[in-house]
Amino acid sequence: MGIEVVVEGLTKSFGKQNIWQDVTLTLPAGEVSVMLGPSGTGKTVFLKSLIGLLKPERGRVLINGVDMVSSPERDIYETRKLFGLMFQDGALFGSMSLFDNIAFPLREHTRKKEWEIRRIVMERVDMVGLLGAEEKLPGEISGGMRKRAGLARALVLDPQIILCDEPDSGLDPVRTAFISQLLIDLNAQIDATMLIVTHNLDIAATVPDNMGMLFRRNLVTFGPREVLLTSQEPVVAQFLSGRREGPIGMSEEKDAATLAKEQLNSPQGQGLSPRPLVAQLEPSPGLPARRAVLRRKLRVMGMLDSLPPAARRAVEQGMAPAQEARP
Repeated sequence: MGIEVVVEGLTKSFGKQNIWQDVTLTLPAGEVSVMLGPSGTGKTVFLKSLIGLLKPERGRVLINGVDMVSSPERDIYETRKLFGLMFQDGALFGSMSLFDNIAFPLREHTRKKEWEIRRIVMERVDMVGLLGAEEKLPGEISGGMRKRAGLARALVLDPQIILCDEPDSGLDPVRTAFISQLLIDLNAQIDATMLIVTHNLDIAATVPDNMGMLFRRNLVTFGPREVLLTSQEPVVAQFLSGRREGPIGMSEEKDAATLAKEQLNSPQGQGLSPRPLVAQLEPSPGLPARRAVLRRKLRVMGMLDSLPPAARRAVEQGMAPAQEARP
């Protein structure tokens, strides 16, 4: 099972530019979470901070008692082995076959024999649907296949936490749908804690158990998917509806005058409504049920009274079929 990741008061700047501040959230063990946000809001920086590749100025990232911000470097290095990281562009070595790319972490970080490496690599190749392509070079395959090869490489060390940086970037809607299903299928098979950074609305609507959003150097919200998907918070509603009207501008946030003008010109002062809530993806036929589903159900039902009314109704409706099926 995956490991809980606790983030407390995380603040990161580059020089005088504040990227985000006081980010506090918990990634529940074994569940799939998504971090949304407009381009340039520091989502990738957040991933790199979780794994200890970037050092925030303040705050903590606690994993099994190790703080990825300030613990001794040797403890951070060992804890980093719990992670699998899927980079935005796959980050494959162009001169290596897919097999050698995927085997690279095993050869670098373990003392396994080549026959063991081959068994593990081929298992992961099969898991991501790349059997038959393992001897090809990255330049000989499609962008979607490179993404899957990058994911296979992230899996070879049996990570308990998987970070995916925009797994949909450069992919068409059909390939994005395949990647979405693959992520759910992987969670069903290995029960790892997963955090996906994206601004793709289809992934956001169908994949995660939990969702958060970064905007204006702050974490707008983080919690069960129903909270964000039913939110009337202007920036959330605008992002999920994909409309121009709202706090998000072309380059950065809009000023107060522009927002006031939009509100004045809005028909009868109507606010933005996010897209309708759709069902979360389930594992492909033949795969086990996701163990995270029951854990999440117990956790969310325990916080039901604290959720906004719309989110509470959405949770109750989502749980209803399972409740009705009971004898």
